[in-house]
Amino acid sequence: MALCLGQVFSKDKTFRPRKRFEPGTQRFELYKKAQASLKSGLDLRKVVQLPEGENINDWIAVHVVDFFNRINLIYGTMSEFCTERSCPIMSGGLRYEYRWQDGDDYKKPTKLPALKYMNLLMDWIESLINNEDIFPTRVGVPFPKNFQQVCKKMLSRLFRVFVHVYIHHFDSICNMGAEAHINTCYKHYYYFISEFNLIDHSELEPLKEMTEKICN
Repeated sequence: MALCLGQVFSKDKTFRPRKRFEPGTQRFELYKKAQASLKSGLDLRKVVQLPEGENINDWIAVHVVDFFNRINLIYGTMSEFCTERSCPIMSGGLRYEYRWQDGDDYKKPTKLPALKYMNLLMDWIESLINNEDIFPTRVGVPFPKNFQQVCKKMLSRLFRVFVHVYIHHFDSICNMGAEAHINTCYKHYYYFISEFNLIDHSELEPLKEMTEKICN
């Protein structure tokens, strides 16, 4: 029997706090609307569509934060199985290798163990989400002109977590009874990025077969 993430992942681990939306704000209302649609059993392809009259950047911001929370939980649990010894390189099988670069501590693309790579990735995304110049929370403050480009990069890098988890740790996912939930999380993510063209299709190649299996 498949369990929800909260049940499967409620072990004695330290997860970074979930990012939340301030009650009473437009983004909080959008988040509640999105969550209500998810729980209603509606087709996920319809759930991700922009509600009539809503701002597309607000809709993208709500989903980026939500995907960060969900994928961070998956990543945090996989750390039990994803060690420097088992996964010395952040990869997706033999064909795909991901190197970390952030322009600060890592100015050039650098090979890293998968767990280290994902930890840096979550820190990097968290810093962007907390940056008021990129994710403004005050009423009337506009999003920056490059907001969608920044989100595309964040979502593209989050996709790499799915790649690594599905290709290298799928047996562990199944053993925990989390397969159905993670598949749903991936489907939600995939339909959203497809709806708004937020990732180059070449980036999705590592999970092409998996995507065809669970998203079609």
